[in-house]
Amino acid sequence: MEAPWLTREVHWVKYLSVPSITHVEMNPRISNETLRISPVQVYYCGGISLVISGRRDGEVLSIELIRNEPDRVRASLARRGYEAPIDRVLEIDACRRNVLSQADQLRARRNEVSRQIGQSKDRPSELIIQMTNVGDKIKELEVATRRAEDELNILLLDMPNLPADDVPDGLDDDANVVEHTVGVLPSFNFEPQPHWEIGERLGIIDFQRGAKLSGSRFFVLKNKGARLQRALISWMLDLHTSEHGYTEFYLPYLVSRETATISGQLPKFDDTMYHDEEDDLWLVPTAEMPITSLHKDEILSLSELPLNYVAHTPSFRREKAAAGRDTRGIKRVHQFEKVEMYVFTEPEKSNDDLNKLLTDAEDVCARLELPYRVLRLCAGGLGVGSAKSFDIEMWAAGCGEWLEVSSCSNCLEFQARRGNIRYRQEAEMRPRFVHTLNGSGLALPRVVIAILENNQQADGSVLIPKVLQPYTGFDRIG
Repeated sequence: MEAPWLTREVHWVKYLSVPSITHVEMNPRISNETLRISPVQVYYCGGISLVISGRRDGEVLSIELIRNEPDRVRASLARRGYEAPIDRVLEIDACRRNVLSQADQLRARRNEVSRQIGQSKDRPSELIIQMTNVGDKIKELEVATRRAEDELNILLLDMPNLPADDVPDGLDDDANVVEHTVGVLPSFNFEPQPHWEIGERLGIIDFQRGAKLSGSRFFVLKNKGARLQRALISWMLDLHTSEHGYTEFYLPYLVSRETATISGQLPKFDDTMYHDEEDDLWLVPTAEMPITSLHKDEILSLSELPLNYVAHTPSFRREKAAAGRDTRGIKRVHQFEKVEMYVFTEPEKSNDDLNKLLTDAEDVCARLELPYRVLRLCAGGLGVGSAKSFDIEMWAAGCGEWLEVSSCSNCLEFQARRGNIRYRQEAEMRPRFVHTLNGSGLALPRVVIAILENNQQADGSVLIPKVLQPYTGFDRIG
């Protein structure tokens, strides 16, 4: 029989139609490479197959929430355009609890018989053999109980976070709501050029050599173009650390599968990430990915929260889903730089911390004196881990469009559940999951685009924002 809920491999095992687990069989067709879990065992319980792995990747959505409010979870995820396998999850969960109940009953029976044998002068061999068999059965059931949650995770890992109640309905960009616009769109007494023409004319962006080195959607910055990008990164880090209260980190650019899963990039976005097959390491598409796991399996104290972190990393993205879009210039490329803000906080304050995160990102835009707007994303536009998100877009006068430079999101406890990241309010209290938030502060090279296109002059030069001039050492290019 085929086990229907694993999409990467067809599982062929003996089917036993019985009301309890009676058979355990290793499946030789499933390799560790296929699922990255070991060992893999298949159990049958009342006709429901449980594919059991040897390691948990962490809960995603709370199984208690799904069990207690299945209709709410189903309806909430439907707002995102996601058809959740709630019925299948509940079936597997009910089977797991049934197995747990059987194991508890057998333990109680074994304890009672053991007590009777201990009190009896005789030690009947038949009863001892029966209890040995019961012990073996209990071990089998314990394995199933302990590992059945992994099969739930195979389903749950694909489920996105529930959108917050105040997230607008809708499935595409047209449903996003513009919260406010800051600044005046520039006007010119000449035809403004797009950044790819400006960059080549000023000798600061080299598309041909980028393609020569790495292929399409790569580019080379040189001369004042490279210095401008370096100045932006240094200035943004200084602003966030000296005025906004963030602690700076230098992070690995290659991370483990577990780290990529905890942040939510895996399994959903495995086809858009660069992967080293031999060592099973993933190039980061955002610093959010490694920062999330900095406190994996830790219990923080309330006095430590909030933890405000910032890091600069390159971002590597295959952009397969965007094939054919934005093929000119540096709007959508495979490698770009980004400064990322990240917050670990207590649940009661996460909405306030989201507002601060957004304010800090807006402050970067305002100090650069570039026009921008803030959008509240609709349910269908949320990232997999986000319950609420705001995008910041800068105006690009040459392209004549708004370009996203930041997305600030509240993931609630979604990532913390995956990474088992908790905090304790008081010494004797039970730990709770933290809430995690992330936001670009900001993402390049679209900020470079906005500077080049909005600050272009009639003589062909480009003015550098005043806040960057101490970092660049020049006030214009050209």
